[in-house]
Amino acid sequence: MSGTSPPESSADKVLARLGALHPKRIDLSLGRLNRLLAALGNPEQKLPPVIHVGGTNGKGSTVAFLRAMIEAAGKTTHVYTSPHLVRFNERIRLGGKIVSDDALAASLEETERANAGGEITFFEITTAAALLLFSRHVADVLLLEVGLGGRLDATNVVEHPLATVITPVSIDHVEYLGPSIEKIAAEKAGIFKRGSPAVIAQQSGEALLVLERAARKAGAPLFISGEQWHAHEEGGRLVYSDENGLLDLPRPRLFGRHQIENAGTAVATLRAIPSLAIPVSAIEAGLQKADWPARMQNLSGGKLAARLPAGSELWLDGGHNAAGADAVAAAVGEMEERVPRPLVLITGMLNTKSADDFLSRFSGIARHVFGVSPPGEASRPSSEIVAAAHAAGIEAEAASGFLDALDRVNELNLSAPPRVLITGSLYLAGEVLAANETPPG
Repeated sequence: MSGTSPPESSADKVLARLGALHPKRIDLSLGRLNRLLAALGNPEQKLPPVIHVGGTNGKGSTVAFLRAMIEAAGKTTHVYTSPHLVRFNERIRLGGKIVSDDALAASLEETERANAGGEITFFEITTAAALLLFSRHVADVLLLEVGLGGRLDATNVVEHPLATVITPVSIDHVEYLGPSIEKIAAEKAGIFKRGSPAVIAQQSGEALLVLERAARKAGAPLFISGEQWHAHEEGGRLVYSDENGLLDLPRPRLFGRHQIENAGTAVATLRAIPSLAIPVSAIEAGLQKADWPARMQNLSGGKLAARLPAGSELWLDGGHNAAGADAVAAAVGEMEERVPRPLVLITGMLNTKSADDFLSRFSGIARHVFGVSPPGEASRPSSEIVAAAHAAGIEAEAASGFLDALDRVNELNLSAPPRVLITGSLYLAGEVLAANETPPG
């Protein structure tokens, strides 16, 4: 990794052992986890009230908005998200704070003992450890983000959530969820539960039909974007409406037009749970306070930006699929409308993602691409990033890493200080945040 890695903690040592308990990194099933949870005394039955969030893109941002709004109302939240960017601890927040090394290590070790060497995936056993922590600490709400899919995801062990949420569904992880949007949507819909409101963000027609049918079959009341609720930007404000009235709200702090829908989804979720009694003032405050690293995050003025030509901008986004690229390209277009600058991409991707689909979204937008390889065994060679950029009609060259790429921006013959965007992988984003010395807090 370029930059500085955090020192190894006692939790890291346990995590390394847990990674060897199953030959596959991903093996969707609930049988192994249910066995382990029973051995732990079924902590999933002793959790604070749960809001369960699934989907393809926007899950993390929606959770960030929910957390900020609920906490602005003076309530406490636990949060479970994945993957992490710099340290595993980021996945678990207790009472709004990232779990400590000692508490995490103790829970992991207890879970490891209960598992007694049984075959179980890394995500399953670490989810069990997180549920154990959540069950032992009081909170008003647990925000539980799906890891992969929904139906067979390790988080899908909560029988009676306050609400379930599906953010926009798109093609991703086809090797696990299926090759079509309909099959992927059906897997995501597996989190719907009888009597729990199903809040559905804006979807393609094919995905929405599947989600609607699944919600009705499960007996989950529907709250669909564009039907039961609406959210759009108007005059620099977020205008939200549902059967309970219209809200004129601040524009979200998180940048990009796609955050309007994510923020609207969070508002719709809270309005679908009247028992939480979240006031409009808290919704307003949450929109302005929500923070979600590596989602169009401005790193200008930081340690890494100092390597760029004077006056440059530096941005970071972990988007890694075609739908994510659409959102990022739209956000860059919004910036270009305000302050035009030549756009330079520093892109690294995993070999499970399509570089051609991703970079085609920046055709006619990006001036230059530096291809890099993110950390990890599944990283795509930088030469393939360069080839995909050339196929999209963008000048490109390989760099040895993002630090090398940042330095080589100075060699480009650009008409003005550039807007540099590092994107394509959350693994790359984590490496960047570590090197910038701005890890999630």
